[in-house]
Amino acid sequence: MKLTDPYKIVIKPVITEKASNMRADDNVYLFYVHPDATKQNVKRSIEKLFSVDVISVRIMNTSQKPRQREQHIGKTAARKKAIVKLKAGQTIPVFEGLV
Repeated sequence: MKLTDPYKIVIKPVITEKASNMRADDNVYLFYVHPDATKQNVKRSIEKLFSVDVISVRIMNTSQKPRQREQHIGKTAARKKAIVKLKAGQTIPVFEGLV
């Protein structure tokens, strides 16, 4: 499957305390991405969506984990995350004001 639409590649930003610390310290942003996305797809998509220069992209797959809530047993979703490092001095406006 060939992914070309940047809005389908980048699903949503990850907004957690750890992601906020990474953003503040190293100018690194964290996104959930499409399971078939590659580093090149993610780089082009971030550059096109936010008009920034991407230095590097790292990708990790998170596996399903079993969870139990009362008597119901299920699993968490398996996801793919991308860690995107931007050129010094550049920011993504979606994250501004989230500290």
